[in-house]
Amino acid sequence: MKRRDFLKLSCGVAAGAALSGLGIDLLAVEVHAAELTKAELVKKALQTTTVCCYCAVGCGLICSTDKKSGQIINIEGDPEHPINEGSLCAKGAGIYQTSAANDKRLTKVLYRAPYTDSWVEKDWDFAIDRIARKIKEERDKSFVYKNAKGQTVNRLESMAHLGSSNIDSEECWATAVYARSLGLVYIDHQARV
Repeated sequence: MKRRDFLKLSCGVAAGAALSGLGIDLLAVEVHAAELTKAELVKKALQTTTVCCYCAVGCGLICSTDKKSGQIINIEGDPEHPINEGSLCAKGAGIYQTSAANDKRLTKVLYRAPYTDSWVEKDWDFAIDRIARKIKEERDKSFVYKNAKGQTVNRLESMAHLGSSNIDSEECWATAVYARSLGLVYIDHQARV
């Protein structure tokens, strides 16, 4: 290698290092390219209309699924729907994340024993039995309230229930009835908070 070629190469490497240190980042370009690919996939996908399940409004959605694999590619507001005209609230806009297309969803029961810092994978029967046992223990020790006549009152003030905004009106009603049947008096819903 001649001296002149060595200097050219050295200057090129130094200039490249200097430009990379100035904050020139190609991440935005890569994200834009990925979005273009997704847009092309959505254009070729099977589009079906559906209704958002989160509240009683009933906003319209367009669900795009891949024709070959049947996987959900995108969910967005339906611009031809008379109620929402394509716009969605935060829950409706995030509905794609609750679908099976989200590979980060929890699908297994993770349990952390008291005073430990590690999570252990358990089966669903373990979780259901443990929850039922804990509720029964709490009800047995907390049903000591008496009214003016000396009767035991069906009240459980040491537990509370906070409903999820990811359920529809009918599921919310069933959950509230269940919570009241346990004797809970502190019942609230996330949509009201």
